[in-house]
Amino acid sequence: MQTPTNAHMYPADPTHPAHPVHLAAELRLPTNALDYTILGIYFVVVLGIGFAARRSVKTTLDFFLSGRSLPAWITGLAFISANLAATEILGMAANSAQYGAYTVHWYWIGAIPAMVFLGLVMMPFYYGSKVRSVPEFLLLRFDKWAHLLSSVLFAFAAILIAGVNLYALAIVVEALLGWPQWVAIVVAGFFVLAYITLGGLSSAIYNEVLQFFVILAALIPLSVLGLKAVDGWDGLTDSLKASHGDDFVTAWGGTGIGSDNPLGANWLTIVLGLGFVLSFGYWTTNFAEVQRALSAKNLSAAQRTPLIAAYPKVFIVFLVMIPGLVAAVLVPEIGTSDSDLQYNDAIPYLMQELLPNGVLGIAVTGLLAAFMAGMAANISSFNTVFTTDIWARYVVLGREDAYYVRFGRLITAIGVMASIGTAFLASSFSNIMSYLQTLFSFFNVPMFVVFIVGMFWKRASVKSGFWGLLAGTTAAMVNYFVLYKQDIIGIPTDQGANFVSAIAGFVAGAVVMVAVSLFTAPKPAEELQGLVYGTVSPGMAEPPAAGDDAWYRRPALLGWGAVILAAACYIPFSF
Repeated sequence: MQTPTNAHMYPADPTHPAHPVHLAAELRLPTNALDYTILGIYFVVVLGIGFAARRSVKTTLDFFLSGRSLPAWITGLAFISANLAATEILGMAANSAQYGAYTVHWYWIGAIPAMVFLGLVMMPFYYGSKVRSVPEFLLLRFDKWAHLLSSVLFAFAAILIAGVNLYALAIVVEALLGWPQWVAIVVAGFFVLAYITLGGLSSAIYNEVLQFFVILAALIPLSVLGLKAVDGWDGLTDSLKASHGDDFVTAWGGTGIGSDNPLGANWLTIVLGLGFVLSFGYWTTNFAEVQRALSAKNLSAAQRTPLIAAYPKVFIVFLVMIPGLVAAVLVPEIGTSDSDLQYNDAIPYLMQELLPNGVLGIAVTGLLAAFMAGMAANISSFNTVFTTDIWARYVVLGREDAYYVRFGRLITAIGVMASIGTAFLASSFSNIMSYLQTLFSFFNVPMFVVFIVGMFWKRASVKSGFWGLLAGTTAAMVNYFVLYKQDIIGIPTDQGANFVSAIAGFVAGAVVMVAVSLFTAPKPAEELQGLVYGTVSPGMAEPPAAGDDAWYRRPALLGWGAVILAAACYIPFSF
């Protein structure tokens, strides 16, 4: 929840820590013609995928949901790639350079349980009800007012988040390659616009699969060479213990209630604020992620999409944490007034110092690919929600399918142009990632509480959805902008404030939903089939496709396997 998302500047997700992104101007990479050739080849392939995907786009289902035809391994990799923006890569390395092994929380408790819950519990409702978007589910469960409010909030947030990805990309490209920010913003925006407009969601997803491997090709050499530079893992941890203390290489040290730590959060707020409210709010309701699962070819593939993605998510933390820890050893004063390097410079610094030409070109391409994946995920989800949930339902109704495909392409262009505008708006914020985590506490957490109450409580009335969503959003905003920013309550950090805002939004939304439900009529039971836990829709009852009943494809096995694996990974970081 982009990870409670996202340096997840990206939102986006609970996996995104909070740090400002201003890379040191002297971090100019020694790129040559070989590096630029690799970058050029990547952009040609991106557009080629867009042209290839265009041939399969004939209906709105093709354009917005890839015709619900994609296999689970494709949607699973796209799911994780859409989340793995370069803002997360830079930000998690920065988080590690500043906070050490605390970074693992944004993955193992702040992502995996929620991804498994999405696959095992929520995808049968999403996919079985045949909705085309997350807000459309609220229309079926509640009413048009809950649907319209959630659609508007989501469309607005998607443009803001896409803009932050563009701005973050511009900062990185300016620092590393010397391109002016406006050039980087326009060039990246053009390529994302081109391949989504051409091929719709299929183009975005297949590019995200490519981007996933390009990102790994950038991070793996950086981590390996970084460890080599500090005499391996033992040399790394010994150096960090000597310079930063033993807690720096543990996950839970210093998080007791009443204890001080750099995060400004104790174990309870980490577990509840990050691990439950922000995490579940992001992963289960963020349409930029859920849309990838909805494009799967059947219910089994849709369920397996986030479960397959959970396995690389468990291990990606090492590829972003190790460079940050290495930077903290190689530049002990990083992030202080004694150094020109900030925490966000960790990965660019290691790229500059450790990577030879050719590999350097792959690393730069990986960063650009990650930014474009994050932006494309938000733009493709924005065009779906705006076209199907707002335009086709409330503005221009009943037109032929081809009209809405044309409008989808038009609104994609408008969305990219708006993102360029919000990219410059993002430049006015000194702390971009904290700003994005704040957005998620405003938009995703209130939507999650409406989903979870509506899905598990049949008595939740039609009107409670709208009022719960409005109350949750308002409470989160009041906590952040009034109570925290005006120093009415004392919270040590923006990160801690985001955790508290998320909890406030969740509680307020739940309380208002219960209160409104007690005084208004519930939805008739026959209209709740497939929308409330314990009921079944025809889509949810579909038999598994050939081969999907194999033991290694069973969602429950995949899901619990990911949870156990994440818990086991905590062991060496807990003592």
